Amino acid sequence: MTRPLQIYLDDSDFDRLEKWADERGWTKSQAVRFALRALTRVPEEDPLLSASGMIDGLPEDASVNVDHYLLEAYVAEKKPRYRKTRRRK
Repeated sequence: MTRPLQIYLDDSDFDRLEKWADERGWTKSQAVRFALRALTRVPEEDPLLSASGMIDGLPEDASVNVDHYLLEAYVAEKKPRYRKTRRRK
């Protein structure tokens, strides 16, 4: 069941809502519903947040230095060295 809701916005908030909805091809109602759901989401329902703490033994600063640890763990293959081609005479 859906029920109507009437709200009053000042001009700047209305313009921001309209712009945000237009950029996504949504109606203003869809944008308000999306924002309401995002603001009232229970953290346990967020799959990314529920994965937090699943891996034991990570460094304490892993969340801050993610790029450093990824580069440290990633071993790239070196490009093969090609000989210089000789021009035919």
